[in-house]
Amino acid sequence: DKTQDIFRKFKLQVEDVQGRHCLTNFHGMDLTHDKLCGMVLKWQSTIEAHVDVKTTDGYTLRFFVIAFTKKQEDQKSHAYAQTTRIKKLRAEIVEVVQREVARCDLKSVVQKLIPDSIGQDAMNEASSIFPLSGALVRKVKVLKKPKLDLGRILELHSEGKADEFGEGVPRPDHYEPPVVDAV
Repeated sequence: DKTQDIFRKFKLQVEDVQGRHCLTNFHGMDLTHDKLCGMVLKWQSTIEAHVDVKTTDGYTLRFFVIAFTKKQEDQKSHAYAQTTRIKKLRAEIVEVVQREVARCDLKSVVQKLIPDSIGQDAMNEASSIFPLSGALVRKVKVLKKPKLDLGRILELHSEGKADEFGEGVPRPDHYEPPVVDAV
């Protein structure tokens, strides 16, 4: 279902303009405020971790990951984790993110962020320490990027088909846009 994945906001930065086409590059990712507020519940621990990772093509990214504990079968009231377990969970999440991102270039990192496979891997591996109800990459920032290489950006954009443009919007006959007094 596509409606479940509409809470991720990707930021793109225009690197170059060629005629009427803007060549963009990944600049960051964030979750919507509604999704974050909907995930935070009472009677559970929240684990937040952040880590700086360098990709194979020279980008330095800062990942923010958020995870939540869940009740075990025999628990009745709450699912709080002890501080030592929270520290172990945080260390495991950081290790998973470093391992998954450090061996990839930026394009494959973005491909992993779209379905949030990094968060799923972190949740699966950290669940052996304490049961987790979910783990998501909450935010990604680009801290450093290599010098602008136009060939690499063109390579990113040339992989799509040339006829992959948006669909035209039908306009009424004799359509004239309104005149604007000031800009």
